[in-house]
Amino acid sequence: MASWFGWSEPYPRSARRSPAEVVTDTLMLELNWQMKEAERQQRERENEYRRLKTGVDYSWLATVPRTNYDITAGERLGLEDLCAKLHPSYCGTVILRFRQVMAENEPEVQEVSGLFRSVLLEALDRMKEEEEAKRLSRQWNNKRSVSTSLMNFKSRVRINPFGSSEVKTVSEDVERAQESTERAKRVWSMPEFHNSKGV
Repeated sequence: MASWFGWSEPYPRSARRSPAEVVTDTLMLELNWQMKEAERQQRERENEYRRLKTGVDYSWLATVPRTNYDITAGERLGLEDLCAKLHPSYCGTVILRFRQVMAENEPEVQEVSGLFRSVLLEALDRMKEEEEAKRLSRQWNNKRSVSTSLMNFKSRVRINPFGSSEVKTVSEDVERAQESTERAKRVWSMPEFHNSKGV
């Protein structure tokens, strides 16, 4: 009987969303909220202007039709594409920066998406700079590890298994060659001194 109703089958699991989708949804929700907030503030400014101009406040009596401004589908897709490029660790920073820009500028509702785009581009530039700095740091650390391994190779104890003559290593020969060239350079770089007995 259970097979008739499908009770024995497991519940279908909801597909897990990728981090890029989560970041995109979160940032686009923030954009929508900021646009509604900008629209509300714009209406309040218009009502205040009207009240100051006429000297009478009829805002409680009149019902203003609420028109919700929305961006075009192409612009929305472009913004979503930029959001998807962001690393999830930048999501909170972008939201805080966007809110700061909104508070500083108090834009009209039509300007909000442009400000949002500029904040996203700024975050993407910062992300690229940090990735480049990490890449250079990794290269530097790799070079340092190679040079320290060479230093360790040079400073190894010489092998002397039977107490007889030392077994020569390649690094020893290289060091001797460097010392002899340095001595030769010093000799040539020394100034010539002449004994003058006539003084």
